[in-house]
Amino acid sequence: MTVEAESVATAVAPVAAERALLVRSCAAVFLPAEVPREGRIAFWRADGGELPGAAGIVRGELGAGGAGVAGGGGVPGGLSRGGRGDSGGARGGLAADGPGGARGGLAADGPGSMRGGLATDGPHPTRGDLLVARKHGKGARARTVPALFLPVADAVPLLLRAARPHPAAACWAAAARHALHLAARGRLLPGLTAGDHDAWRAGPLDETDVAQLRAIAAALPAEGHAVPLPGSGPLLLPEPVALVRAFVDAVVDALPRTPAAPHAVGAPFAAREPQRLPGAREWAAEVAAGMDAGVRVSLRLDLRTHEVFDVGEGTGAGVGSRGGRPGPDAEGPGSGGEGDTPEEVPRAAVATPAAAVVQVHSLADPSLVTDVPGLWAGADHFGPRAKVDTLLAIRRAARVWPPLARLLQRPRPDVLPLSEDELYDLLGAAAGRLGAAGVAVHWPRELTRGLTATAVVRPAPGTAADNFDFFKTEELLQFRWQLALGDQPDDLLTEAELDLLAEAHRPVVRLRDQWVLVDPALVRKARKRDLGLLDPVDALSVALTGTAEVDGEQVPAVPLGALAQLRERVTDDLDTIAQPPGLHATLRDYQLRGLAWLDRMTSLGLGGCLADDMGLGKTITLIALHLHRAHPAPTLVVCPASLLGNWQREIERFAPGVPVRRFHGPARSLDGLTCGFVLTTYATMRTSAPELADRTWGLVVADEAQHVKNPHAATAKALRTIPSPARVALTGTPVENNLSELWALLDWTTPGLLGPLKAFRARHARLVEGGDPGGTGANDEALARLARLVRPFLLRRKKSDPGIAPELPPKTETDHPVTLTREQISLYEAVVRETLARIEASDGIARRGLVMKLLMALKQICNHPAQYLKDGVLTTRSGRARSGKLELLDELLDTILTESDSAGAVLVFTQYVEMGRLLQTHLSSRGIPCQLLHGGTPVARREEMVDRFQSGEVPVFLLSLKAAGTGLNLTRAGHVIHYDRWWNPAVEEQATDRAYRIGQTQPVQVHRLVTEGTVEDRVAELLAAKKALADAVLGEGGESALTELSDAELADLVALRRTA
Repeated sequence: MTVEAESVATAVAPVAAERALLVRSCAAVFLPAEVPREGRIAFWRADGGELPGAAGIVRGELGAGGAGVAGGGGVPGGLSRGGRGDSGGARGGLAADGPGGARGGLAADGPGSMRGGLATDGPHPTRGDLLVARKHGKGARARTVPALFLPVADAVPLLLRAARPHPAAACWAAAARHALHLAARGRLLPGLTAGDHDAWRAGPLDETDVAQLRAIAAALPAEGHAVPLPGSGPLLLPEPVALVRAFVDAVVDALPRTPAAPHAVGAPFAAREPQRLPGAREWAAEVAAGMDAGVRVSLRLDLRTHEVFDVGEGTGAGVGSRGGRPGPDAEGPGSGGEGDTPEEVPRAAVATPAAAVVQVHSLADPSLVTDVPGLWAGADHFGPRAKVDTLLAIRRAARVWPPLARLLQRPRPDVLPLSEDELYDLLGAAAGRLGAAGVAVHWPRELTRGLTATAVVRPAPGTAADNFDFFKTEELLQFRWQLALGDQPDDLLTEAELDLLAEAHRPVVRLRDQWVLVDPALVRKARKRDLGLLDPVDALSVALTGTAEVDGEQVPAVPLGALAQLRERVTDDLDTIAQPPGLHATLRDYQLRGLAWLDRMTSLGLGGCLADDMGLGKTITLIALHLHRAHPAPTLVVCPASLLGNWQREIERFAPGVPVRRFHGPARSLDGLTCGFVLTTYATMRTSAPELADRTWGLVVADEAQHVKNPHAATAKALRTIPSPARVALTGTPVENNLSELWALLDWTTPGLLGPLKAFRARHARLVEGGDPGGTGANDEALARLARLVRPFLLRRKKSDPGIAPELPPKTETDHPVTLTREQISLYEAVVRETLARIEASDGIARRGLVMKLLMALKQICNHPAQYLKDGVLTTRSGRARSGKLELLDELLDTILTESDSAGAVLVFTQYVEMGRLLQTHLSSRGIPCQLLHGGTPVARREEMVDRFQSGEVPVFLLSLKAAGTGLNLTRAGHVIHYDRWWNPAVEEQATDRAYRIGQTQPVQVHRLVTEGTVEDRVAELLAAKKALADAVLGEGGESALTELSDAELADLVALRRTA
């Protein structure tokens, strides 16, 4: 801190402390002035203590002859009782009797200390004496006490900022805050003081404002209004309400007077110095009458115009039960013709849709309310000026809403007939403007605002689609607006009621024995209620999402008829289903729910996707479904080759006696097939699709259905050719990279559900995958809409869900950072440098190919130089590892294999078969038993390898991620090592679930090896973010997405970052 800053801080600190002490220890009292803004706040010690020190607070002491020093019988700065004060005058105080002014009058003060607006540079008090009334025995007596005086503009900031102020100061702070709130709401009125000086005052005040003012006054302690009124009689203290009101006026009078204001609008009502305006007395009188009015007006809308305007033949019109007779409607609809007397209302007034009845409210007693006829009949409790005040209030309201001016042309301003346009205006902006001006608009209680419009879709009555099989037809469905008076089925309007509404030309109509407020937009919908036709796919989408697109906007929509029944069937709570006989196992609760869901979807012929986490028992649930359905035709299961043996073992174990046939290999045949299960691989299904399509199947199951996620691939196309009354997809990852995969699965299980792929991507995928860069929420809305559409057809449970798999042991995941060796660093930087140069000089397909080649090379270098160089040499001549990963793998295995037999079993996943072979060679050279399973491993050999691992014969199982990442039960492993990272977290989790699944009894430790500062490190960060979004939707992923990076982005991704 500089010397200057220290000196400033040293000076400011005691000043702040003195100011805080002033407000905390001293009572405060307001001293009005003839010009409100020149009033002052006096601080004095009610306990008789010393005032805070003057250092930094008192700007200057007043001399003997100045204001604030008693002399000559006057009490400057206070209240004089008799005679004329000394030459200084009672600055800000009340003048005494005698030549100085009338008894009880307000003394004028010279130009005050107002600097424009409220003070911002701290208070500048003056010290003086104050005459206050103090308790003395059983009575009171006046005595002089020392005080500090601040102009209102200086006192307000001090009061508002005070912490733990004296109760009197707290009340004046509340009054100041109330004044600021009034000013913020524009409740300021110009006027003149008794001396014809310009002054702003607070007003008009509504009941809430008056109540707040009175509450502050009621809380004001005696010390806050202890300065006695002038006079020679008994001591009288100012009435707190009047004093608080005067203070509020003083605050609002100070606010508009900034230094620049006079230059902008002229001196009157803008300059700090008082401006004498005797020529404005008449104008000021009208303003003052409105400000000081004891009433306010409101409008009560009445729709029963026949009762309001009681018209008979040859008679005038009156306000029937309310005892008034409105005059002619001079300007609006229904104006009288020639011969109408001023007391008559034209017959056309009865045809108006509504009338505005003027009500009068007392500000003094908010419980007093009457219509104008009652006031004109002589309601004395409203005061003698009530009629004049009412007319003035209506005149002010007419400036806000001109139609009210017609009331002023009537002998009694009681009722205003309203045209349709005027009634619509009161429904909208006019009511807001009137409310801001203090005129409330009250609508009749019987008026219903509940008319709503909803888009509905339903099969056309009498068509083939008007039944439960509508979805399988190609007939179009009706799409139209339906209006209702509530949210119950019986609240829908009939066609006749819609016709009545369409013909309505009034803002309110009578429907079902009640007045209904009608929005013009609803009338337009009633007139044009047919929106067109929808195909079954779009209709089902509307039914399940609850929204439809109309004129480019998403609007609420509901299904009717068979469409509504279908929605109820697929969204209702599941029925309880018993475990099927013949199943030699006990299903868990969530598996029973999965069985009930699959049974409902397949019985409806809609199909579904069971997308439970790996290891939660999808296989046994499907076996139970086969037994429960008891369909005479067999069930076809299509799965990866590595799972054939697992399926056969599971069926033979849990459903003994059910025939199982493998349709695989050169000797495959379907001859003599009648029931049971047929197991085949995706490759076999693709080549034998015609033979399989010729058979009758009761159910077709696609296990690990992500294998057909590409709808354009030959495997997916072949699977679609096999007919079945029901289809089920089993997968732990319904979405791996993009939403087209989800479409492919559900379009196979329920053909047509999501419409054509191109339309699906335009309607859902692009919005969801594109993010929400503008922060509009469109991405979240699109995601929610898609979730509502697919949720009935996709059931997904996770191991982490409450109550799903409580018996599963804990799983711990650890990322192990690995440092590159010098050889790896040299290779990495050389490949980056050379390949980026080639990428910058290429484009199109060639560029994407180079990017893919670069990423592949860098990952191989991170794994081991031998994989990239293909030299087969795993260690240097000195025996040191050439790869940091291999060195860490050795350390991990040395530790793991020393554990007990079960915990010492480990799975090592790599995405490269070549790397797997290198690891197998390396581990074998170290004498560690291991085996390698990859895509080229024969099916029989795979089953044998699984058995060897599960039996404990082989402690280390090396696996190719794609070939062995799904379907296998390897629960003996207590450790899973990911030697390299895959581009998708879902694939890695599938691989981990080979060990972490139902049947696992020991904790599972997952190890991920990541080379520091490399592309692998950066991709790991991306994977973490992608995993967090996987439950909703995954954007475009995989290495292909990285090929679209710019040169700069790609260079940043692959650049080697040296660690300290």
